[in-house]
Amino acid sequence: MGWARYYAARRDIEVTDIMQPISKPADHPPVPARRVGVLLMNLGTPEATDYWSMRRYLKEFLSDPRVIEVPKAVWWPVLNGIILTVRPGKSGHAYKSIWNEERNESPLKTVTRAQAEGVAAELAARHGDSVVVDWAMRYGQPAVGPAIQRLKDQGCDRILLFPLYPQYSATTTATANDQAFRHLMTMRWQPAVRTVPAYHDEPGYIEALARSVVRHIAALDHTPDVLLASFHGLPKAYLDRGDPYHCFCVKTARLLAERLGWEPGRVQYSFQSRFGKAEWLKPYTDKTVEELARAGKTKIAVIAPGFSADCVETLEEIQFQVKDAFMAAGGERFTYIPCLNDHPDHVIFLSDLVERELGGWVDGAGARAARDAEDHVTA
Repeated sequence: MGWARYYAARRDIEVTDIMQPISKPADHPPVPARRVGVLLMNLGTPEATDYWSMRRYLKEFLSDPRVIEVPKAVWWPVLNGIILTVRPGKSGHAYKSIWNEERNESPLKTVTRAQAEGVAAELAARHGDSVVVDWAMRYGQPAVGPAIQRLKDQGCDRILLFPLYPQYSATTTATANDQAFRHLMTMRWQPAVRTVPAYHDEPGYIEALARSVVRHIAALDHTPDVLLASFHGLPKAYLDRGDPYHCFCVKTARLLAERLGWEPGRVQYSFQSRFGKAEWLKPYTDKTVEELARAGKTKIAVIAPGFSADCVETLEEIQFQVKDAFMAAGGERFTYIPCLNDHPDHVIFLSDLVERELGGWVDGAGARAARDAEDHVTA
C-alpha cells in the first residue's frame, strides 16, 4: 500500500479511538505532579566561627581545582601545612564580626534564603505551584546534591540551575554547575537541566544597581566624589588563560556609569580580596581608595556589583578594612552601598530572568501538572 492510500485509510479512524486515557494501575506507587524546579546556588558559608568549622569550610573551598589552579602536588602541602593552620582563626574572627547571632548563621545564608523565598513567592503568583524554588551553597550547607534530590522528589523533572554570580568565572559559576552535575551523575533517573547564563549586562540588573545607588546617596547628608565598584579579585593568570570575568566586571561598571549619567571618572572600578604573592586583577581596591584620598577625593561610596548578597567580603572587608585604608590615607566620608540582597527590585529581576530561562517549560505548566496528577504513566 502506498503512503497516499495508507493515510487515506487512516482518516477513517475516529480520533477518539486513539485518544483514550491510559490510567495507572490501582496498585501503582504515588506519583507527584510534574513540576519545574529552580535551584539558586551561592558560594558557601561555614556553619560556625570556631577554628574547626572554619577549617572544614576553607578546606572544601580551597581544595577546589577551579578555585586554586595550582598542581595538587604543589598546593596540597601549602594548604594543609600552612594555610589551614593559620587562616581559620583569622577568617573566623572576620566572620564573627558580621555573624547573624539571631539565626546563628552567616549573612550570606540569611540573604540567600530570603532571595529564594522571594523568588518562590513571585513565581507562585505567576504560575501557581507548578514551579518549585530551592537554594543551596557550593561549599558548606545546605549542599547542592540534596537540594536537587528534594526538587526531584517534589516532581521536578526539569530543573533550572541558577548560580547567583552576575559575572561568569570558572571559579564561581562553573564550579557551582560542576557540583550540580556531579550529583546528576549519581542519579538513575535524571531531570532535564538548564543553567542560567551570566547576567552582568542585563538591563534589569543594571537598573536595580542604579536605583540602589540613587536611593542610598539620596539618604546621605553629603555627595560622594566617587562611586567605586569593587569586584572580587582573581589571579591575573586566570584572565590570561581565558576566564572572561575581568571583561564582564568592567562592562558592568561601564553600564552602571552610563545608566547613572554621571560625569566621566566619577564611577570607577577595582578588585578586592587578593592573597598570596602572585599578581591579581588590577586596580586593587585598597590601593585605589588610598590613591583617591590622596588625590583629594575625600568622600567616596563603594558598591559591590559582583556579589548578589552581602557576605564577609562586603560586610567585613569593605566596611572595615577598605574603609580603614581610605580614612588612614586622608579620607573623610566613606559609605558602603549594600548588595541588592532580597530588595524587591532584585527579587523581581531574578524572577524575570528565571521566567525567561524557563521559556517552554512554564508555558501551560499549571494545566499540564493538573492533567498529569490525574493520569501519569511511568515506564
